[in-house]
Amino acid sequence: MTRTRTHFDNELNQLNIELIDMGTLVEIAIDKAIHALNEKDVELAQEAIEFDDKIDRQERKIEQHCIKLLMNQQPVARDLRMISCILKIITDLERIGDHASDISELTKRIAKEDSNFEFPYFERMAKICVKMVTDAVDAFVTSNLELCQSVIAMDDQVDALFNEAKESIINSLQGKSNQSDLYVDALMIVKYFERIGDHAVNIAEWVIFSITGTHKDIRIV
Repeated sequence: MTRTRTHFDNELNQLNIELIDMGTLVEIAIDKAIHALNEKDVELAQEAIEFDDKIDRQERKIEQHCIKLLMNQQPVARDLRMISCILKIITDLERIGDHASDISELTKRIAKEDSNFEFPYFERMAKICVKMVTDAVDAFVTSNLELCQSVIAMDDQVDALFNEAKESIINSLQGKSNQSDLYVDALMIVKYFERIGDHAVNIAEWVIFSITGTHKDIRIV
């Protein structure tokens, strides 16, 4: 193996570490957002909102590293596949971080309006979404195709819960005009959870691409 190749492999390994670090930051952000939502903890919600800056900085760091590698090295096809996969994954991770922040903003509003407000679908959707994100990142770390497929399959559960939640909100709004703002916020929160699930699926699909060269059953490289 040439010195150039060894250096490039070391850089790729460092990129993987940086992506794993970003995944950890996103998992922390989601955890803070969910705990803040469950406890109606305004201070913790604000922590989750501010934490999003760390995720954004890590995304920029990884983007710059990828661009530097592409410009200064001579990557072969499999290297290009991995780098392009990383660039796609960090975009989805960043958006998951955004949604954790969005949920926390709504948590602050709900806590101010009615700190006793409960909606059972929050916890049910959050539990699945957390597992999807964690498993998607783990699938990247371990190059686990089976885990990728498991993440993709879980999205049906999230979608089904989202549809149930919408119906529940519509029913709850009937005759409860004094709580209409709360239920609109609740609808937005479950929508953000549904989007988090979608981004976890995207990550799983890009991990599959990094391993097989196939994205959504289409052979690319």
